[in-house]
Amino acid sequence: MTPYIQVVTTLPDRASAEQLAARLLEKQLAACVQISGCTSWYRWQGAIEQGEEQVCTIKSRRDLFPALCQAIRANHPYQVPEILASPVVDGGAGYLDWLDQELLPPKE
Repeated sequence: MTPYIQVVTTLPDRASAEQLAARLLEKQLAACVQISGCTSWYRWQGAIEQGEEQVCTIKSRRDLFPALCQAIRANHPYQVPEILASPVVDGGAGYLDWLDQELLPPKE
């Protein structure tokens, strides 16, 4: 298992997704943020809801997750934002090296 993670969050529109992506990249909490549209169906306050959202798939490292969560919450319009992290089991050596170069260095 690698020290890398992919974190997913959804936002209500492209502008807010791009704003979040820029902030995470500026703080070096993410090396890459992919943004794509989706239709979400979910339960909220007892009712079934549906809406168009933007999915942000964030490439980062496990030790940065607390700061990444904090940055997402601070820049997110939802009362309860989706923040789900999945481990990266393995990856191409060149891509993983690139992640290391773009993220904040690990604390020792």
